[in-house]
Amino acid sequence: MPGEKDQMIAPENLAPAEAVMVMPRAHAGARDPEALARLARDLGPGPFAAVILFVSPEADRAALEAGLPGAFPGVTVIGCTTAGEISPEGYSEGEIVAVALPRSTFAVDCLGIDLGVLDGQELIGRLIRARAGLARLHPGWEDEFAFVLVDGLSIREDELTAALGPGLGPVPLFGGSAGDGTRFEETFVLQDGQFRQGWAVLMLVRTACKVKVFSLNHLTPTNRRMVVTGADPARRVVHQINAEPAAQEYARLLGKDPGQLTTFTFAAHPVVVRIGGSHHVRAIQQMAPNGDLVFFSAIDEGLVLTLAEPQDMAVHLDRALSDLSEGGRPAAILACDCILRRIEAMEKQRFGAVSALLKRHGVVGFSTYGEQLNSMHVNQTMTGVAIYPPKVAG
Repeated sequence: MPGEKDQMIAPENLAPAEAVMVMPRAHAGARDPEALARLARDLGPGPFAAVILFVSPEADRAALEAGLPGAFPGVTVIGCTTAGEISPEGYSEGEIVAVALPRSTFAVDCLGIDLGVLDGQELIGRLIRARAGLARLHPGWEDEFAFVLVDGLSIREDELTAALGPGLGPVPLFGGSAGDGTRFEETFVLQDGQFRQGWAVLMLVRTACKVKVFSLNHLTPTNRRMVVTGADPARRVVHQINAEPAAQEYARLLGKDPGQLTTFTFAAHPVVVRIGGSHHVRAIQQMAPNGDLVFFSAIDEGLVLTLAEPQDMAVHLDRALSDLSEGGRPAAILACDCILRRIEAMEKQRFGAVSALLKRHGVVGFSTYGEQLNSMHVNQTMTGVAIYPPKVAG
C-alpha cells in the first residue's frame, strides 16, 4: 500500500525456485468464470496426490462444485472459504489460491468429519488405519504431518483437536478455520466436490520431503491480568470479567470507553492464557450488543486472562520465517494466518511489509477464523508447515 512505513525490509521478488517443483501454486480471480481452468493450467500436468483450494467468499461455490471434476479429474481436492488469501504474491483478496502436492513426493488420505456427531473412538480408529495404510504404501518416506480445515463458525474446533490427538500420536497437526471475510455469517469446507457447513476435513500426508510444522505469534504478555467470572462456554461468550460487565471491564483495563471497542482494538490488545508453560491467545471476535464479549476459541469461568502487547509484526515475521531456514531454506511454506493478524497489519500500516515477506519466503495459504496446532485450537497466530526439497524422491 502506497505511503506505508514499511521500507525497512527489502523484499525479494521471487519465491524459492524449488517451490514450483515441490509444491506448485497458482491463483486466479474468484469471480473469473475460467478460474478453475486457469488454476489447472498454471499448476501443471501433475500427477498430483492432492490439490488444496483456498476460496474467497466472493466465489460462486455452485459453479466451482460443477467445474471441479473437469478441472482436476481423479485428483483429491479439498479446501475452504477464507477471510482473505495468501497467494504467491503475498496477501490477496477476492481470489482462489491453489496448492498442489505432486504424487512423486506426497501421498495423502483425507478423512471427512461431521462435526455434529463427533465420535472420538471412531475417529481414532480411522486415523490409525489411514496412517498405517500410507506407511505400507511408502515405507521409505519417513516424514508425516496432518492438515485440518474446519468450519470456522461451528464452535467445535476445540473438541475436534482434542479428539484428533490420540489417533495422530506423534504426527504433528496444523490447520485453520474457514472464514467469511469479516462478515462472520457462513463458512464452508470443501471435500468430495461439495462445500459443506458443520464439517471438517483432515488430510494425512506422508512425504519424501523433510517437513517442519510450526506456530508463531508476535505477542508479549504483560502484567495486566483479569479473571473470567461469568461465561457461556458452549457459545464462547464472556458475560463478566472481574465481576464486572465484560466489555466494560476490558475497556477499563485498556483506558478506553466500551463504545471505542472495535475489531482492531481486539486485534491490537489480545488476551492470552498460560497452558503447559506457554501462553496461547484467546482472541476476542466481537462485542455483543449487550456488552458481552464473544471469543474465537474456548473460554470458561475461572480462566485467568493476561493482556498481551504486540511486537512489530513484520520484523517478528521475518525473523521467525528466517529461523525455518537454519540448515536449509524451505522450498515452500503452507500457512494458516489469523484474520486478526491481517487486520492489525492493515491498521498499523504494515500490510505491505508483511505481504512482501510472505511472498519472499514462499508462503501460501489463507487468513482464518482460528488456527489448529496439535491438540489445541488457538488464535492470532500463524500455523503452518515448512516443506524442504527431498534429497531423494520416490
